[in-house]
Amino acid sequence: MSGLWPWAAIALLGAYHGLDPSMGWLFAVALGLQENSRRRVITALFPIALGHFISIGVVVLVAVEVMSRSIGLLRPLGAGALILFGVFRLLRPRAHPRWVAMRVGAFDLILWSFLMATAHGAGLMLLPILIRLPSAAPMPAMVHHGHVMPAVAGGALGVIESLAVVVLHTGAMFTTMGIVAIVVYRWIGLQILRSAWINLDAIWAGALIGAGVLCLMV
Repeated sequence: MSGLWPWAAIALLGAYHGLDPSMGWLFAVALGLQENSRRRVITALFPIALGHFISIGVVVLVAVEVMSRSIGLLRPLGAGALILFGVFRLLRPRAHPRWVAMRVGAFDLILWSFLMATAHGAGLMLLPILIRLPSAAPMPAMVHHGHVMPAVAGGALGVIESLAVVVLHTGAMFTTMGIVAIVVYRWIGLQILRSAWINLDAIWAGALIGAGVLCLMV
């Protein structure tokens, strides 16, 4: 089970992003209501998920590059980035891209989703998990003062593991986002958000800071 929990955590974080209205489903529902089309809701979800995929992928690629050079650097760098970004989200909760209008195409949705996920620091939350993720590519043996040190498992993630992280996270996000968007559009409508709104920005900022602290301590 120790090898499964990082993947479960990656999927759960993806599901959390799917639940967050600011990550895309609210915008997809608004487009569907504007055009009175459930098909519009569904088609909007794909470019939104792709933008999220690209944002997460960039973070994973940077993390893998750091781990390949010195895995010891990822922990303090990742923890510092998480804490600083969490503080920023608390101080500037409304720092979202505002240029996008309601008349948008697929490219606009991809770019908007990429900027939104990046602005929220969505990929940063994966850093503590990436550090613990088992790798299929162990670190090579090293020579230290004439003695050969054994190879160490858990080195830099390979291409397959990195791609699996991004695909699993985005897949969980897309599935959750799609279910919520269809349910809200078909049966609930946007009226419920006026009486049942949850400040997910504050929750996310607190989670970022907490993950950064844990990343340093664990």
